[in-house]
Amino acid sequence: MIIPTLGCPSKCSYCWSSEEDSPIMSIETVEDVVAWLKDFRSDPVTFTFHGGEPLLAGADFYRKALPLLSRELKHLEPNFALQTNLWKLTPELAKVLADHEIPIGSSLDGPKALNDLQRSEGYYEKTMRGYEIAKEHGLQVQFISTFTSYSVQFKEDIFNYFLENGLTLKLHPALPSLRSPEPEKWALAPEEYGELLVYLLDKYLENMGQIEVRNINDYCRCVFTGRGTVCTFVDCMENTFAVGPDGSIYPCYRFVGMPEYVMGNVRDHPSREDLAGSAAGQRMRQFKEYVDQECKGCKHIRYCRGGCPYNAIAPNNGEIKGVDPHCKAYQRIFDEITERFNKEMMGSFGLGLTCAPAKAGNSVRPGIMALMQKMIAK
Repeated sequence: MIIPTLGCPSKCSYCWSSEEDSPIMSIETVEDVVAWLKDFRSDPVTFTFHGGEPLLAGADFYRKALPLLSRELKHLEPNFALQTNLWKLTPELAKVLADHEIPIGSSLDGPKALNDLQRSEGYYEKTMRGYEIAKEHGLQVQFISTFTSYSVQFKEDIFNYFLENGLTLKLHPALPSLRSPEPEKWALAPEEYGELLVYLLDKYLENMGQIEVRNINDYCRCVFTGRGTVCTFVDCMENTFAVGPDGSIYPCYRFVGMPEYVMGNVRDHPSREDLAGSAAGQRMRQFKEYVDQECKGCKHIRYCRGGCPYNAIAPNNGEIKGVDPHCKAYQRIFDEITERFNKEMMGSFGLGLTCAPAKAGNSVRPGIMALMQKMIAK
C-alpha cells in the first residue's frame, strides 16, 4: 500500500488516520519503492493508494507514478486500486486513473443528513460531485459505509439507501479513535456489530440480485473455502506492507504515522528478514503466535486468524492483550452462516431440516445456498 499523504480535507468524527500538515510523497520516493521491490519479491503485487486523502498528491504525481510502477515492475504483474473521498477528483485526474483502469473505493455512510452528521457538513455533495466525474470517465466506484454507535440505529435506512441507488455495500465498524479525546463516542460495540451482520445477511438474501453486500460475500467465502480471503482474516504479516509519505515501511496502512511501527525505509532496500527482525515485525510475529495459542480451540481459526492485528494491538499501546475486539461479531456471523448452511445441506439430503426463503408472515430465516451458488458462478 502506498500512502502519498496522511493529510485529508474532511473532518470525519471518528477518524483515526488523518494528520494535518502531513507531507506529500515525492516521485523520488516512488522510484525508491520501485528499486526496493525489484529484488524484494517475485509474486504478483497490488498497489493500493490510501491515506489520508491520496488525491492530494495531484494529477502530476499519478501521471508519473503509475507508468513508473507499471513499467519498471512489469515482472510483478502490478494491479492498482485507490481509496478516496473523491473531493479532489478532477477531470484531469480522472483521465489519468482511467488510463490505468484503477478501481476506486470511497466512503459514504448513507443518506445525506446521516452521512454529513458523521463525516462533516458538505461531505455528501462533494463526494457525489467527484462520483459523477468518475462515472463520466468510466471509473468503477464502490462505497464503504462506516457504522457507528449512532448510525446503527438507522441500519434499515442505510441498507435501503444503497439498495435504491444501485450501490454495492461494504461496511466497516467504527473503532475507538486514537486521535479523539472521546475515543469510544462513535465506536460500534462488538455485540451490536455481530447483530448488524446477521441483519445484513438476511436483507442481502431477501434482495438477492438487487444488491451486493461485500462483507457477507467475504464471510461466506471464508466458511465455504476454509480460508481467509480478505486482509482482516489472513496472515497478512510478511506479505502486506505500507509505505508512508517519507518512504517509511509499516506492517499496514493503519500503522502509518506511528513511529513505533516503522520497520525500515524503502531507500535502504530492506530484505524480508530485515523487516521481520525489526521491533514492529517482531510484534506482528508475537501477535500471530498469540493467536495460535489463544484461538487454537476456535473452529473458525483457519480463516479468522484473530482478526485485524491493528484492532488488537494499537488501542493497547502496543501490548498484545487479546485478539481483534470484534472477535465476538466475527464468531456471531461465522456461526450463523455455518449453522444455516449445515441445516440446508441436511434438508437437501431429505433429513427434514430446511431453511426456505423468508416470506411475509413467515418466521423461517432465509436460506444461504443460493448465495453460495451465485459466488461459485462468478
